[in-house]
Amino acid sequence: MALLITDECINCDVCEPECPNDAIYMGQEIYEIDPTKCTECVGHFDEPQCQQVCPVECIPFNPAWRESKEELQAKYERLQTELKAVS
Repeated sequence: MALLITDECINCDVCEPECPNDAIYMGQEIYEIDPTKCTECVGHFDEPQCQQVCPVECIPFNPAWRESKEELQAKYERLQTELKAVS
């Protein structure tokens, strides 16, 4: 399951640089998370880093985007392969 940023976001800018997959970006009003890039930090860290640094706790799991740990690991591996192909 990917994460999402709710409208409680205060645009403090701390989550974006913490994302190892560059899934967090500035939307029209608040930061947003691209669910096709979010692995909940699987493959990088034990816990989602954006959730760890968010001062207002506005980054819950996205119930509309359910994925198992295995699916998140496969997404991580795909993203890493794509990253290597570009470099």
